[in-house]
Amino acid sequence: MMSEFDIMNISATGMSAQRLRVEIVSTNIANAETTRTETGEPYRRKVPVFAEYLRRTRDGKIESAGVKVVKIEEDTSPFRLVYDPTHPDADENGYVRMPNVNIVREMVDLINAQRAYDANVAAFNVTKNMVNSALQIGRG
Repeated sequence: MMSEFDIMNISATGMSAQRLRVEIVSTNIANAETTRTETGEPYRRKVPVFAEYLRRTRDGKIESAGVKVVKIEEDTSPFRLVYDPTHPDADENGYVRMPNVNIVREMVDLINAQRAYDANVAAFNVTKNMVNSALQIGRG
């Protein structure tokens, strides 16, 4: 059986995962115009991959203990081509390969991450209030 502290831990793992997601989206937005990285290629959009975090209980059962980030993948979608013959990274035809970052998609991801974070905060606070109410009952 899951305790109140287990529920708060699950909410905390969700908040940590969403915080990392916000950081990755921020990095994507910051590099939306980076045409050359240390590899010589344009910046590739990064995407976090989440997975359920499972743990074994004392009685041997496996139960959910939250969410974790298992890896950060690079988006393999093609780079955008922009015609700008004056750009230092332009090819012989005047096209520049731009990062595969779409600002609108990043903003939608950012809003989703913020709402998921807020939902975890709300779940955490509800659980905290339940524990406080139970303690008040115990005081008489």
